[in-house]
Amino acid sequence: MMNNSNLIQRDLATLWHPCTQMKDHEWLPLVPIKKGEGVWLEDFDGRRYIDAISSWWVNLFGHSNPRINERIKQQLDALEHVILAGFSHEPVVALSEKLVAITPPGLTRCFYTDNGSSAIEAALKMSFHYWRNQGRHEKTKFIALSNSYHGETLGALAVGDVSLYKETYAPLLMQPITVPSPDCFQREPGASWSEHSTRMFAHMEQALAQHADQVCAVIVEPLVQCAGAMRMYDPVYLKLLRQACDKYGVQLIADEIAVGFGRSGTLFACEQAGISPDFICLSKGLTGGYLPLAAVVTHDRIYQAFYDDYENLNAFLHSHSYTGNPLGCAAALATLDIFEQDDVIANNKHLAAHMGQAVAHLQDHPHVAEIRQTGMILAMEMVKDKTTREPYPWQERRGLKVYQHALQNEALLRPLGNVVYFMPPYVITPDQIDHLARVATEGIHIATQT
Repeated sequence: MMNNSNLIQRDLATLWHPCTQMKDHEWLPLVPIKKGEGVWLEDFDGRRYIDAISSWWVNLFGHSNPRINERIKQQLDALEHVILAGFSHEPVVALSEKLVAITPPGLTRCFYTDNGSSAIEAALKMSFHYWRNQGRHEKTKFIALSNSYHGETLGALAVGDVSLYKETYAPLLMQPITVPSPDCFQREPGASWSEHSTRMFAHMEQALAQHADQVCAVIVEPLVQCAGAMRMYDPVYLKLLRQACDKYGVQLIADEIAVGFGRSGTLFACEQAGISPDFICLSKGLTGGYLPLAAVVTHDRIYQAFYDDYENLNAFLHSHSYTGNPLGCAAALATLDIFEQDDVIANNKHLAAHMGQAVAHLQDHPHVAEIRQTGMILAMEMVKDKTTREPYPWQERRGLKVYQHALQNEALLRPLGNVVYFMPPYVITPDQIDHLARVATEGIHIATQT
């Protein structure tokens, strides 16, 4: 009979896990999962865990969601996959129509890729290629924010700025123009998020004024720099950025891979600033956490720059074998149907408020510098000194102690360094949130005792 122990043994003989120092598993047990239902994951020994991080931020409506399951089963009996070059199918057309309808105004064309990093690659290439098709060969640069993260493929990695992921590969990467982030953790005492974000925009304005003739686009994660320790900023920055990009003739790429589909409190984070980017990159929650699928949605002016006679060689020759996969599109359509049929965004407001209340007591913890929240994303930052905000040395791996405590108490919490965060599926209940808050509080106490 299968159990945790024998599956772990087989795993460690053959697998190389992502984002992992494999030697850790000499003393840190893997957790093999047998099944999932709702917010719960269950291992082969019968232990359960609330998936507080949505399995890397992808799951929206719970594991084994019957509505998404049924849509995929129906599609499986009709068509599992077909080439999307020269061919089409109903699910990809229906999904494109829905994405055009729900994304910010003016975005009218959908280009599909396999995952978030690939969507970023496509958007960067589209922007560069657009300017080339316009005869603007001098436009070859991108502007990005410090502490940003856009994925692990080389183009996406290049426009990110989290050294843990990027530093090793620096010799392989193009060099963006990096502008200080509006990260509100860095605000002066007494300053509001809006005031700090507005003040920090001066750096972006200066970079655009100086480099616009060379710049294709600015790329940002709207409102939350997720892999960058869940650092957050005010929507006013996006509003100012859209105005400045228009002023200086530079495109705007919104990476909503992590913050899209309700995570920020609105369907898309850009809505909170009332802006439309030139490209919006979507993945993760697009299929409700079921299957890899991503999209770049852009406007017709970009599309028309590539629409030409074949012999002029202006087409966008970028492809993936599984582009627009019908099963992925079916999962996405079911996910978007749930948004339409259920009052998801309004219900999330109640859940988000409850999350904030459940951990509010940690504001007074001597080693919690800040509790910050944007919609259904909540983060608690542990520090060595609350007054000076001196961080713990990363080598101490304080967050790992929270992770280990959580696993012993029916919760999957996977901190980012010293930042403990909740980004749960939207089917979580207030009681389950209270459980996570208790476990996180205990874990933070244990992690900061010495």
